[in-house]
Amino acid sequence: MDRLFFLDLLAKTGLNDHVALILNAVIWLVLLLLVAWLIYWLTRKVVISSITRFITRTKTKRDDILLHYKIFEYLSHLVPILFLYLAFPFFLEGYPGLLKFLQDMLGLYLVAVSVLALNAFLNALHALYLTLPISKDRPIKGYIQVVQILVYFSGLMFIIAILFDTSVWKLMTGLGALAAVLMLIFKDTILGFVASLQIATNDMLKPGDWIEMPGRGADGTVEEITLYTVKVQNWDKTIVTIPTYALVSESFKNWRGMEQSPGRRIKRSVYIDVKSIRFCTPEMVEKYRRIQVLKDYIDRKEKEITEYNRKYNIDDSVLVNGRRMTNIGTFRNYVEAYLRRHPMINQEMTLMVRQLQVTEKGLPIEVYAFCKDKQWVNYEKIQADIFDHIFAVIPEFDLQAFQEPSGYDILLLAKERSG
Repeated sequence: MDRLFFLDLLAKTGLNDHVALILNAVIWLVLLLLVAWLIYWLTRKVVISSITRFITRTKTKRDDILLHYKIFEYLSHLVPILFLYLAFPFFLEGYPGLLKFLQDMLGLYLVAVSVLALNAFLNALHALYLTLPISKDRPIKGYIQVVQILVYFSGLMFIIAILFDTSVWKLMTGLGALAAVLMLIFKDTILGFVASLQIATNDMLKPGDWIEMPGRGADGTVEEITLYTVKVQNWDKTIVTIPTYALVSESFKNWRGMEQSPGRRIKRSVYIDVKSIRFCTPEMVEKYRRIQVLKDYIDRKEKEITEYNRKYNIDDSVLVNGRRMTNIGTFRNYVEAYLRRHPMINQEMTLMVRQLQVTEKGLPIEVYAFCKDKQWVNYEKIQADIFDHIFAVIPEFDLQAFQEPSGYDILLLAKERSG
């Protein structure tokens, strides 16, 4: 159709030339917008609907992510924009002011649609990545957020360039003077981006890790790692958000190594009252020999001590001469033998029962072993059962566990003295 068609019809009606020009522009603008809307409707109904039906019928569910984030809906806006961009200069050639305004509006619309489409594509890309096994070890949400920021920033630059009728490159060159201000504004973004790189490169953290960071009130499972924050759900179900850069600048404990290992460490002590430690008498030795797990140890140790004392002509009528068994040493060996036979203790990992430095609370006997069951509740039950047994057998070795005097002890002492 000739672009002057409506202008000629209006001129024949006897209208003023100026009014005819205005009406001609309005008619063409309305027609072009109607055609653009029709193109958009056909694109949605025919092309997008066909793509949607094809994707929903495929066996894989990954392509459904593209529909979820409405990427094709955003792209459907590009077809009418392209039509109007080509049609406006042809049909509205005689209206330079109106043409410039409409082209600017189309430019702004194109930028907005492009930014939204790119943002949806990046979100879909991240969702697709989360379906891969590697996503559990290498989260990329922080990087996606950086790209999204760049997309929004670039869109803003194009919008400003269109509104002020200038070149994007000139605009960005002029931003050099604002670099210091931008760095201040985006300080957290820059710090978060660098921290995300370090965390990913060094494999410091990933979703699902159990971390402890007392200074930030965190003790639980990492739920999400983003450019700015790391979300941690504590065991009491509270949520703590930690700045991403804090995980690089501050120390934290990651329990992933324990979870990946074949055992969870048990490292706990019982305190023995030193006043109850003594050499074993023959009666005590015979008593301990009747303990099944100690029989071989008692026989071996007794033979070893007898041979040593005989070799060096030790006068065993004096207790301090030569070598003798002690109740504390026998107790340590009993606990170790008990752990060696425990079904939930990993025998392939370090296992020992040792003495620590004596303190004002007595002699610490420390159990150092690894539990096969790493699940928290089960682990605590197993550890409690082990120490329940240890505390119960302490008196069997003529030993006493140390305990600070309580009010009840003081009352008993007072009654004894008054009685």
